[in-house]
Amino acid sequence: MSALLLALAAGAVVGLALGALGGGGSVLAVPALIYLLGFTPAAATTAALIIVTATSLTALYAHARTGNVRWKAGALFAAAGLLPAAAAGAAASRLPQALLTAAFAAVAALAAVRMLRPGRSGGDGTTAVRPAKAAGTGAGLGALTGLLGVGGGFLAVPALVGVLALEMQAAVGTSLLVISANSVASLATRGATTAGIDWALVGPFAGAAILGAWDGKRLASKVTGTLLQRAFAAVLLAVAAFMLADALT
Repeated sequence: MSALLLALAAGAVVGLALGALGGGGSVLAVPALIYLLGFTPAAATTAALIIVTATSLTALYAHARTGNVRWKAGALFAAAGLLPAAAAGAAASRLPQALLTAAFAAVAALAAVRMLRPGRSGGDGTTAVRPAKAAGTGAGLGALTGLLGVGGGFLAVPALVGVLALEMQAAVGTSLLVISANSVASLATRGATTAGIDWALVGPFAGAAILGAWDGKRLASKVTGTLLQRAFAAVLLAVAAFMLADALT
């Protein structure tokens, strides 16, 4: 299969995950870019941020149209994560490639475990925003985004449910606002890593992801969230095991 077809197929899967789950797409984008398309880990994390930013903004627009975005809560999370995302993004290019791969594998495994655990159903969206907890969680998500090129939606969704008691649909939509803001902040400090990006592959990858995000949103309305999360968690566990083995050999 040609690199272009691989980029299109991987992009569709990434977009599907982002649109359906409000996160998780970047956890698949980075290994796809490394192992299917031959990117270095540093270049892959930068390319993933570009792809996830474009896809998240598209999905955010779709969720905003249906009223699933809580702008105040999202703004608190995003504002707290901007500086950590920028600082971690600047540091990422100076870290060993094997360390980045191992750290990414650990994050993927954590995401899978969180998805397999019984989650809270959320509230009615009327609970008052708790600034300290929102800011602390937002800062951590921002640092994760900057360092590993992941949007952090797989952590933002349960955090928005648990910390702010948002209902699940609102948490998914609001997480896309957080992902977009953190990704843009991290990209601003990653200029040096753009040299290793093959735009002829990143462009089609991003385009397929954007289209996949619309399909993901429709899929989420037809399939139970629990089934989607369990299927995605199984894929993440396999990806994490493969990447960790690669980093240690």
